[in-house]
This record gives sequence, structure tokens and C-alpha cells, in this order.
Amino acid sequence: MGERCCAAVVRVLVLQAAWALSGGQVRYSVPEEAKAGTVVGRLAQDLGLEAGEAEARRLRLVAPGRRASVEVSGASGALLVSSRLDREELCGKSAPCALRLEVLLERPLRVFHVQLEVTDINDNAPVFPAARKNLSLSENSPPGFRFPLEGASDADIGANAQLTYTLSPSEHFSLDLQKSNERNIEPELVLTKSLDRERILVHRLVLTASDGGRPSLTGTMELVISVEDANDNAPQFNQSVYKVQLLESAEVGTLVTRVNATDADEGLNSEVIYTVTNFIPPSGRDVISVNPNTGEILLTAALDFEDVSVFDFRIEAKDKGTPALSGHCKVMLEVVDVNDNAPAVWVTSLSVPVPEDASLGTVVALLSVSDRDSGENGRVRCWVWPASPFGLEATFAGSYSLVLREALDRERVSEYEVEVLAEDGGAPALRASRGLRVPVSDVNDNAPSFAQAVYTVLARENNAAGAELARLWARDPDEAANGRVSYSVWDGGVGVGGGGGAAGSSSSFGGGWRPASSYVSVDAESGRLWALQPLDYEELQVLQFEVRAVDAGEPPLSGNATVQLFVLDENDNAPALLPPAGSAAEAGGVAAAEAAEALAGAGSESGTLWAWAAWGAPAGQVVAKIRAVDADSGYNAWLRYELWEPRGKGPFRVGLYSGEVSTARALDEADGPRQRLLIVVRDHGEPARSATATLSVSLLEAAEAALAAGSSSSSLAAVSRSAAGVELGAGAASAATNVWLVAAICAVSSLFLLAVVLYGASRWAPRAAVLSAPGPTTLVCASEVGSWSYSQRHSRSLCVADGAAKSDLMVFSPNFPPPPPAPAAKDTQPEPTALLDTVSATAFIPFSDPFYPP
Repeated sequence: MGERCCAAVVRVLVLQAAWALSGGQVRYSVPEEAKAGTVVGRLAQDLGLEAGEAEARRLRLVAPGRRASVEVSGASGALLVSSRLDREELCGKSAPCALRLEVLLERPLRVFHVQLEVTDINDNAPVFPAARKNLSLSENSPPGFRFPLEGASDADIGANAQLTYTLSPSEHFSLDLQKSNERNIEPELVLTKSLDRERILVHRLVLTASDGGRPSLTGTMELVISVEDANDNAPQFNQSVYKVQLLESAEVGTLVTRVNATDADEGLNSEVIYTVTNFIPPSGRDVISVNPNTGEILLTAALDFEDVSVFDFRIEAKDKGTPALSGHCKVMLEVVDVNDNAPAVWVTSLSVPVPEDASLGTVVALLSVSDRDSGENGRVRCWVWPASPFGLEATFAGSYSLVLREALDRERVSEYEVEVLAEDGGAPALRASRGLRVPVSDVNDNAPSFAQAVYTVLARENNAAGAELARLWARDPDEAANGRVSYSVWDGGVGVGGGGGAAGSSSSFGGGWRPASSYVSVDAESGRLWALQPLDYEELQVLQFEVRAVDAGEPPLSGNATVQLFVLDENDNAPALLPPAGSAAEAGGVAAAEAAEALAGAGSESGTLWAWAAWGAPAGQVVAKIRAVDADSGYNAWLRYELWEPRGKGPFRVGLYSGEVSTARALDEADGPRQRLLIVVRDHGEPARSATATLSVSLLEAAEAALAAGSSSSSLAAVSRSAAGVELGAGAASAATNVWLVAAICAVSSLFLLAVVLYGASRWAPRAAVLSAPGPTTLVCASEVGSWSYSQRHSRSLCVADGAAKSDLMVFSPNFPPPPPAPAAKDTQPEPTALLDTVSATAFIPFSDPFYPP
């Protein structure tokens, strides 16, 4: 058993070695006309297959482009003849006749090349152009007269096509064989004995052609020779052989040559007619024609050096005698090559697309170049246009490789139209070209890039959750997944508070640090920026965060952009009434004021407030001051006061912007003991929001009014239990004495002047607020006066104007750096007195803030 295994292994090794030495190709030889079923070779055994393996692995034959006439036996793996093999049909005169076959073997799939040589057998007999040849000879033809005969042809090759000629026995004629060249033998009929027409009128001979096969095959032609009388001089050519060279580009009708034959006879016996009697190759019949009278040979068809380079013609000159005599000559036409064939370029292999990161020297295509011309006309040089980024490298004769010479960048050029040019060495040179389309495939070498490094987005507060705020877009010049961008919000910290500073800033009103993703979200595919919750200007004014764009390449690349979201104020807060000046709320500072504001903001309707006034008080006497604040800013926080009831010409009026309730005329007893006033406080927002205060003014005697004014401080706490505060007016002077009246007038005048001075000082006190619009952001510096001043205490400044404070607009870029330290907040400033508030609010109207008309 072991010896068998060793023998099998040795046999496989020997077969593999033989296979390698033969260049990976099996060669067989089979004679043509072999019977169907003839075994050509044991293919399976020669390929090293075990018994039964050929059928299991489906050994089969593939013969592209032609009928194979052979097949593989599935059971034995032998190569068999399946149909008639005719070498002349398959290969013509070509030798050797080799068929290239491909053998496929599965599991695993392998391809073997088999060369089958069909050898020639002598299966074709020689064939003459005609079965009978009629000849005429004059009886006075001298012995030795020669008459050329047309030879036979044999479709076989080699020895089977080597012809010999024999002539049937005759006392007057013999056969002489002339070698025109190494391949052709031309028989000539030679007269050996003078003819006697009266004895033999017609001689019938048989010319036999035999080939060199075994057994030899023959063909015959009957020669019928008629003996004619009396024309004893045959025409004679001045040359036995005419050699002519003619360019293959010669036009049809070109004179090839002129042959000339003379006859020593006279009359009709000397007149010569020229004909062409023999053509080698036979296609020469269409190439030339001879003028029967002049002997001029003209070109009748285009020449092609690549098809036939030499033509041999036999020209016969026959006189008009009776019998006619003839002379013969040979014309050899040599075709001279011209550069009439342009080079041909074929693409044998093309490997596209080419990755843009392909290394230099990468082979993109394999090309073959050829030219049918010869010599310099067939020598071809090739190059590539444009010259970059590809080039040609010669591998061996007629084969080139298109290789990468420079680095590729698909984002710059995604596809190349390459033209391979070939030029021969002829004069003039001929060119050919082959265009190649070379697409470049993408690699992920470009990170997403936003159009802007910083985006400024404006959003109104109280927006609906899910509202679209903006749309961001990052460009990635890569394609497919490498250019598919997804967006996300980078969760950096943000300070939350009334100031709403840039991301990362703190706030004294802050609610702590909150991620940007709790406010906004970005759609991963479209880049749309959404609000996750309604924004509150009073809580957050500026939100700064980063949006990251990441492509889907491997590895993924990313780019960032900063988004500055500015929240625009909406009129979403109604005015809130404040406690009266000089009360416990005022003494407690801002914290108490805010508590009162929160209490007052619980509803827009207030309870009844109380004030006192003396009968006889003059017109303009301030009896109370309504104080209110609005949490909004700008126009939305600018308040005005209106007396809603009683309408018409009542005894009291309210300052439009100061909120001071004063007498419209002198009070008398006809006004009754008590006046009920309904006062509406409105802001300037759209739509306007309002709050109401009910003020009950008791009309007293002068003495009682003075006592009420004196005790107002002790009873103020009980009065302030109402949801809105009121301020007692200055006590009316005693009607009985002018001293009180003068003192009151002086006090009011002094306080008015003091208020004017304070207003002038506060008019230029800097107060910064950030506004945002689609254009450049503006910094508005305005005075903190009137009823608007308290609402500004809820805002933290993002920047402060340098230098002296002005009421003009100042422009700055929205992409500002981190703000400098803001001035100390004025949250702890004490409330001014009622009279100062009145004067300041009155003087608030004409300042040049852009929110207020002049």
C-alpha cells in the first residue's frame, strides 16, 4: 500500500514538472479526417487527475470562436474526435495547423490550455484550371519549340502539395519542368520532332500532376494540339522577364509597364495580339489588364503590400497568321510598401475606478499596439495626452502599461479622459489614438467644513417647543458615505440667568449650569436647529454652543461651528404694582421690593388703596403716586398710567408716565367726602399688557388731613396689606394758616429742582443692553430712569461701553470676545422718594433710546 502511494506521488510530481516545463500547456497531434471517437490523448491522466476525478470535477472543453470537432469523455477523461476534422477548412495553407483549446476543471476552478495540432494527410488531389487545354502549333514549328502550360494546384501542404508532372507517351512532344521559384514548378510542352499536318492533324496528350503524398494522388488535363499550316515565325519579346516595382498607393489606371514582341513575318502573320495567360497568385487576374494591341499593362485594382507583395504574370504575344504563332514572357510586379496603415491601439485590460490615494506606479490599463506596415513604416512610438497624471511604460514589443505618475485628488478632478496616441515612423507619419475614461474613486480625506465659523441666530422668547431656529450646513466635498454629514450639539456648559451671558459665564440670578442640549437640538441629517423648550428672555438672553458635523467615512472626520443664539424679548409680562415709597418694603431694599413685585404680579387686578386730601387743596397738589414695574425690557417695559374712572372732568388726574395722582382743580365740599379712582397701568408692548389699581381718596378738613399726614408713617404697614402699594401725598397745608401753604410750596419746589438735577445725572449714567438683529448687533446705552429702571435690574450686561456714557447707538460685531467685567449691578440701590420718582418719570419721555420715539 505504501509503495502504491509513493508511486502515485512520484507520478504527480513528474506530471507537475512536465507541466511546468511545457509552459502550462498540453499539446496533442491528430491527423485530419480522423474518425469520430478517435482518442487524441488521455487528457485527465496528462493533467494529473486520478481515476473518476475528471467526471467528479466536471472536466470539459471550451473552444472559443470556432467549432472544436473534439470533445472530452466524461467517464475516461480522454480527448476524443467528435466530428470531421478538415485541416484545409480550418487552417487553409497555413502550417502548422494548431487549435488552441481551453479545458475547465471545477472544485476548485482551474483553466488549462491545450494545443491540438491537426496534421495534414494527402486527401486532396491536384487540380488543373481546366480539364482540357486546346493548343495550336504550326507544322513548321522547329523542334525545341516550347509551349508553357498552366500547372495544377493542391490544397494540401508540405510534401502532400509537392507536384510532379508527366506527359503521356508521344514521339513529337516531351515535358520540361521549369522552377519559377522555390515553391512553384511550371510545366512546358517541348516539341521534339517536326510535325506533319498531313499525317497527324490533331495530337491528343494527357498531362498528369502527381503530389508527394503516400499514396500519391493525381490530377489530369487533356492537351488537344492542332497542327496548323504555314506561319513559321513566332513573335519574340525583347525581354524574357520584365521586372517592375510599383508603390502600393498607385492609383487604378496607372501604367505598370509595356511589353513588346516582334514577328519576322509579314502581313497578318506579323500582327501581334497580347494576352495574359497565367496569374500567380490567382488574385492577380483582378490587378492588371493588358492592351491587346499595344502591350500596355494597366493597374485595374488597388494594391496592398500587406496582402500580396509580388505578382507573377505570363504574357502571350500571338500573331494573326494561320496558324497563329505565339511568344511568351514573364512580368514580375513587386509591390513597394508605403505608409498607408495607421497604428492600431487595443486596450487589453482596464482597472477602474482608481482610488484617489493610489500609490505612484499603479497600473491602470494594459495596451497593445501594432502596425501592418513594414520597416520604418511599421515602427510605432506611443505616449499619453495629457501627460499627467498618467504615463506609459513599455513592457515588451507592442505592449504598454498605463501607470500612475502623480497623486490623484478626486475633489479636484473626479474623472480623467486619457488619450493614448500612437505614431509610426513613416513619412508622413500616421497616428492613431485610443480614448480611456478613468474615474477616480473617493476616499475620506476631507473633513466637513461649515460656511461660517460663527453663526448668529435670533429667536423670540416664548417660542413653541420644536420651532425651527436656523439651518446649519457643512460641506464635505467627498462623495457617498464619505460626504454624508451628520450633525450634533456639543454639550458645553452655559450660564442660565437674567444676564444670559456667553457660554460658560455665570449669573447672579443663575439657575446653575445647564447643557446646551437642554435648550436646543439639531437634526442629524438636515442640520436644522430646533428649540427643545420655550425660551425666556428674562432667564436667558444669549446661548453660545458648538455644533459638530461628522461624516460617515472610515475613519470619520469632523468640523465644528460656534452658534450664538440671541433671545429677543416679547411682551409676556404685565406691569406689577410696587409697595409705596418709605414703607417697610423700601426699607428692606431690593429683596423686599422683589417680594412685593411677586405679590403684585400674582394678578393684574389690585385691591383698594387709600389716600387723603384736604378740601381747598389747590390744583396740581400730589396726593399719591402709583409705582409699578414690568419684568420685560425696552418698549415692553415702558409704562404709562391712565385714569380709567371717573372719566370726564373729575377733581383728580394721573401723570401719564410718572403715575402721580394730583388734583386737577381746587377741591371743595361738592366733591363729596370720598373719591374712588380706577387707574390702569399699561406697557407699550404689542399687544399691550396692563394692571389696575383702585385708589380711594378721602377728602378731609385741613386739620384732619394734617393729622392723617402725621400719622401716615405709623399706619403705613396696615395699609400696605393690599396687593399693590400706594404712596401718601405730601400733607396739605393748613387752610387756616399761610405758613403751611408756603412751606408745602417751598418743599415741592425744592424737591422738583433736586429731581431735575438727579435726572440730569442719571440721564448720562451708562446702562448696557445687548440687542441682536440679522445685521450687525447694536449696543444701546440708555439712562435708567422712570418706571423702566427697575426692570433693567433683572438684566446682566454682556458688555459696557468705554468712555463717557451716551444715548447714541453703538455698533459692534456679534462675534464678540468674552465680555469684560460688567459694572456692579444696581440691584441694591435704594428707591428714590415719591417726589423724585415723579419728576424722573416725567423727564423720561424725551431721551433718545431707539425703543422710544422722541
